[in-house]
Amino acid sequence: MRVMGVDPGLTRCGVGIVEGSPGRPLALIDVTVVRTPHTDPLDARLTALDEALGLLVEQYQPEALAVERVFSQHNVRTVMGTAQAGAVAILAAGRRGIPVTLRTPSEVKAAITGSGRADKAQITAMITRLLRLSAPVKPADAADALALAITEIWRGGAEARIAAAMTSSSSQLPTAHRARDGGNRRKGVEAAR
Repeated sequence: MRVMGVDPGLTRCGVGIVEGSPGRPLALIDVTVVRTPHTDPLDARLTALDEALGLLVEQYQPEALAVERVFSQHNVRTVMGTAQAGAVAILAAGRRGIPVTLRTPSEVKAAITGSGRADKAQITAMITRLLRLSAPVKPADAADALALAITEIWRGGAEARIAAAMTSSSSQLPTAHRARDGGNRRKGVEAAR
């Protein structure tokens, strides 16, 4: 499975493409940081980000996209920029029919390191090890994007299979339940006779 992870940001948007499957070695396909100058108007920055992400999606043809879920920060302006950049990434995938998953930072940290409270250095060290890289990925936005992609490879497929199984079993449940229930009622009726 090929997954594109996106660590959204207006100034620096990390993008990592990883290929692999659970229990198998992972392969780094590409990693980059899309940058937009903070001096440019917002519409120009969002347009540049949209064009860059669209090109990356077209070039690498990911099967899924994982985007970091925006969470509350003290700086509202930073949150807004991050949310806007995340929306651009979701739109780039949506235009092409690529499924998108939003992942929280603590969920990604837990998947990669085993601890939802891991720091940037721990994440980077694990990414370096998991992808068998000769040097740590820099900047942190790039490492975070790779962590998102790896988390989606490891968890996304399993979550999709569980959801499909739940949907399948819930659609079969009423029929099976009625059959069991009907049989119990007949036994009760026969016992009452």
